[in-house]
Amino acid sequence: MILQLLFVLTAIIVGARLGGIGLGVMGGVGLCILTFVFGLEPTAPPIDVMLMIVAVISAASCMQAAGGLDYMVKLAERLLRKNPSHVTILSPLVTYLFTFVAGTGHVAYSVLPVIAEVATETKIRPERPLGIAVIASQQAITASPISAATVALLALLTGYDISLFDILKVTIPATLIGVLVGAIFSMRVGKELLDDPEYQRRVREGILSAKAHKTADVAHVGRARISVAIFLLATFLIVLFGSIESMRPAFMVDGNLVKLDMPSIIEILMLSAAALIMLVTRTDGIKATQGSVFPAGMQAVIAIFGIAWMGDTFLQGNLATLTASIENVVTEMPWLFGLALFVMSILLYSQAATVRAIMPLSIALGISPYMLIALFPAVNGYFFIPNYPTVVAAINFDRTGTTRIGKYVLNHSFMVPGLIATFAAIAVGLLLIQLY
Repeated sequence: MILQLLFVLTAIIVGARLGGIGLGVMGGVGLCILTFVFGLEPTAPPIDVMLMIVAVISAASCMQAAGGLDYMVKLAERLLRKNPSHVTILSPLVTYLFTFVAGTGHVAYSVLPVIAEVATETKIRPERPLGIAVIASQQAITASPISAATVALLALLTGYDISLFDILKVTIPATLIGVLVGAIFSMRVGKELLDDPEYQRRVREGILSAKAHKTADVAHVGRARISVAIFLLATFLIVLFGSIESMRPAFMVDGNLVKLDMPSIIEILMLSAAALIMLVTRTDGIKATQGSVFPAGMQAVIAIFGIAWMGDTFLQGNLATLTASIENVVTEMPWLFGLALFVMSILLYSQAATVRAIMPLSIALGISPYMLIALFPAVNGYFFIPNYPTVVAAINFDRTGTTRIGKYVLNHSFMVPGLIATFAAIAVGLLLIQLY
């Protein structure tokens, strides 16, 4: 088992270094070794989770192609420019909302340069709003009803009679409070901008450009608004059907009345939303595949395909040994499983892949499903090593040089706000499951 685990971890580490679809295809290599070398029987691939993500990404990509995301960015820019002195508090709320609506943290790219510019113009250290804004875009993944991670968790907890609303009523307030706690802390991070040595050097040497960033105007505002409205309506219906089971269509199967499952509902509604956006706004389907959302979503699908399939196969092949060795410790201290989720998310660079790879073990160990919901924000640990795309983008957008990777790599601008937001979210989640 230890030898198998070494191959699994090697596949994960190499895949993370390759980037892009590397994580998923290296999962295939790991699965190949487990099957043909160690003789483990492959489990079924996570088809439902993959199809749900494909459906959501299709709708989000169509909304982006129709100008919906650009329209949301313009609204965010107006809000930030009207309230520049509150940019450290407002910026994470904006990126949180963007991710919550779209289901992917990659939508934050478009608003990060606006945050950096508003902070620089107001002489507020850009590191403060940028650091927590990136963290907020990650935390919102575990609160979004249509994110790949939430969809994966919902699919795993279906057997416990837990609805989508049961997850969201814990994760939304928990992550929001976590982000706000991180934002309040961020208001005191580092020296004031005018006193920062790096900023002074760049001003002195004329490195800072005088050209201000301005987002492009939306070509067809009406179409953009319609695309956002259709997408939000589909999201609302998903939450509604996920929360009120009696509203779901029912069918007779072998003499029993069976409700339509949530994976099918999500797939139907999101594919329909994508089609409606294209038909009503006359958006080109090819254009929908050329934005930033579609490739990011497809990378998540391939990552889950390879890594989750490999992880499930390893888990099922060694379930008896694994449960016997760690069952007592995890049962007595279930919060330790949150640490495992955090560490694995650092390696996997994907909340959804972490959920699919690790959560089945917790279910096998008999950890309460409500405890798993409270620990869900722990999968947001991939800020720990500062090489994730949104982290790198935020560093590059800060012309003042205050947002940076430290001398010792791990002492970067996102570490402390990320740890504070994550731990606060878990703490609030643990409190909420007691109250509920």
